[in-house]
Amino acid sequence: MKIREAHRNDYTISTDKDRLDILSIHKFLANETDWAKGIPINTLKTSIENSLNFGLFYENKQIGFARIISDYSTIAYLGDVYILKEYRGKGLSKWLINEIMEHPNLQGLRRWILLTDTAEWLYKKFGFTDLSNPEFYMEKHNSNVYKTTDNLSRLKRINSKN
Repeated sequence: MKIREAHRNDYTISTDKDRLDILSIHKFLANETDWAKGIPINTLKTSIENSLNFGLFYENKQIGFARIISDYSTIAYLGDVYILKEYRGKGLSKWLINEIMEHPNLQGLRRWILLTDTAEWLYKKFGFTDLSNPEFYMEKHNSNVYKTTDNLSRLKRINSKN
C-alpha cells in the first residue's frame, strides 16, 4: 500500500510504519490507557504489523497514533487513537481522524467500528453513532489478557529500560 503523508506547519501524519516510534507508542498505550494497559510490546508490534497505521508527529517526535484493521472492501475498525496530553486542544485529533476517513483504501466501506468511552463528540463529527441495534452485536472480551504475571514482569523490565 502506498505511504501517505499530510503536513500542517511542523506536524505530520504518516502511514509509514518505519517512522513509528514503537517504544513511545507502547509507553503510552501500556501506561496511559484503560483499553491497552499492560500490553506486551511484542503484541503491540504484531498489531502494528497487521494494521494500517497513522502516526502523528511534531517535527520528528511521535505525539499521536491510530490504527485501522480492515479488509479494505467492507469493514474497518478504528482503534488505539491517542494524542499526547500536551498536544491536545490544537485540532490535531480532528485532523488525524479526517486523514483516516479520507484514506483512499478506506472508501466505500459498508461499516466502520469503534469502541470508545471518551471523545464521542469527536467521532460523531465523522458520522459515528451509537449502535442502532445493539442486540445484534456480540463480543468475546478478555479484559485481563495483559494482566498475567508474565506480561506484567516483562512490562516492568521494558519500562525500566526507557
